[in-house]
Amino acid sequence: MFRRSAVGGLRLPNRVVMAPMTRNFSPDGVPARGRRVLRAGRAASGSSSPRARVVGHPAAAPTTTVPRFHGEDALAGWARVVEAVHAEGGRIIPQLWHAGLERKGDAVPDPQVPAAGPGTLSEADIAEVIAAFAQAAADAQRLGFDGLELHGGHGYLIDQFLRPEINTRTDGYGGDLGGRTRFPAELVAACRAAVGYDFPLFLRVSQWTVGDFGARLAATPDELELMLGPLIEAGVDVIDCSTRRFWLPEFPGSDLSLAGWVKKLTGLPTVAVGSVGLDGSEFLSALIEGKGAVNGSLDRLVACMERDEFDLVAVGRLLLSDPEWVAKVRDGRQGELRPFSAKSLLDLH
Repeated sequence: MFRRSAVGGLRLPNRVVMAPMTRNFSPDGVPARGRRVLRAGRAASGSSSPRARVVGHPAAAPTTTVPRFHGEDALAGWARVVEAVHAEGGRIIPQLWHAGLERKGDAVPDPQVPAAGPGTLSEADIAEVIAAFAQAAADAQRLGFDGLELHGGHGYLIDQFLRPEINTRTDGYGGDLGGRTRFPAELVAACRAAVGYDFPLFLRVSQWTVGDFGARLAATPDELELMLGPLIEAGVDVIDCSTRRFWLPEFPGSDLSLAGWVKKLTGLPTVAVGSVGLDGSEFLSALIEGKGAVNGSLDRLVACMERDEFDLVAVGRLLLSDPEWVAKVRDGRQGELRPFSAKSLLDLH
C-alpha cells in the first residue's frame, strides 16, 4: 500500500488517494479558503486528492454550493488550491461532473434551466456539453492540476446515457450498447484532445446510482468489457471503480471486486473505493442520517493490494476525521486511528 506508484503517468508517493466527496461548502460555486487548507492537510499525509466540481454547462450543477470549474472567480480559487497542495508535496486532480437528471429540488441554481438528460438533449446540446467538458479539461491542465477525472458513475449525466432504462433515444446516441456509449466516448475523446496524451485521464464508473443502490450497468463480465471498450479506446488511462464496499465480489463465481474485474478485463490501472477501513455506515447514510462508523480491519485491503487486484485505493471519510490516517497506518500506529464521526462532514478543518 505504501510503495511508490506510477498510474496513468501520474507519479504518487504511495497507493492511497483521497476519494472525491461532494459536501456543498462552496458559496456560489467558488472554492472556500477552508477547503484549501483541508486539501493541503491531506496532501501532507501523503495522499493525492481528486475533487468533484461541475463543468460550465447551464444545467450541470445540482446546487449553488457545489464547486464550479468554470468562471474566472472559481478558476482563480482552484489555482490557489493547486498551489497549496503542491506546496505540501501532494497531487490533485479535478473530478469533472454534470449532474444530468439528478439536478432537481429547490436548491438548484437558475431554476428556469431544466435538467438535462438523454431524453432532453438535442445533438447540438450534446455538442455543447462535450465542449464544456473539453474546456474544463484544458483549464485543469492550464491551472497545473496533475490529471483529471470524469465522473461517469452514480447515475449522473454520463452514466445516464449508458443505462437503457434511462437512455431511450432512437438516434445514434441511444439504442444498442454502441449507441449508448457514443456520448461518453465522444466526451472522453474531446477531453483527451484538449490535454494531449501525457496528461492522466481517469474515469469513474459504478454499477449503483444515487437513486438505486441495487442498479446494475453490467450483469456479466462480458457486458462490462463491451461497455468499457469504446471509452478506453477514446483515451481513458485509469478507471476509478466506485462501490459501496470495495471488497465485495462483483459477479457470481469469482471473488474479484469491481476494480479487480475492470483491471483483469481491460489491463488498465484501477482505483478501488467503498467503506475502506470502516465497519458501519456508508457515505450517503453518514451524510443524510448523520451516522458515524468504527474503524475496521485493513486485512482485506492489504491482501487485495499485495496481489495487485487493483492499483490504488481511495479513502474518503477516514481522511476527513483523521488527516494523519495514511501516516498512522504506514507507521503501524493503528491504535491511534480516530473513528469516523459524521460531524467531520460538516467541518472544513
